[in-house]
Amino acid sequence: MSSEGEIEKKRDIKVLLSVIPPAEALRKQRSSPQERRVKLKYNSVVKTGSLHVNPELARELSIGDYAEISVHGKRVKLKVVVSEKVPQGEVWGSADLRTQGIADNSIVTIRSAAQQS
Repeated sequence: MSSEGEIEKKRDIKVLLSVIPPAEALRKQRSSPQERRVKLKYNSVVKTGSLHVNPELARELSIGDYAEISVHGKRVKLKVVVSEKVPQGEVWGSADLRTQGIADNSIVTIRSAAQQS
């Protein structure tokens, strides 16, 4: 038992769907990630105050000369060396990070950092 008023309220489904953007438009809106969680490993080839990063990770996070790593509220800014030898999902640091409270095999968050002044 529908009245004439209810029939007038029905809308064309195509008009309703025209508000939803196509999937391709949504893919273009996605921005690159700002940070990523990776495993930090000590490596003897890394100099104090620097961090070795895989080139794909550096490109993905737009990391320039410096990166910031953080774990458990501690943040450290380090000079970046891009190296093909570093495996995906991993960064290499020097053992001096232990003095700053960052242990070997820690899961750290890495992000791009501004150049030190």
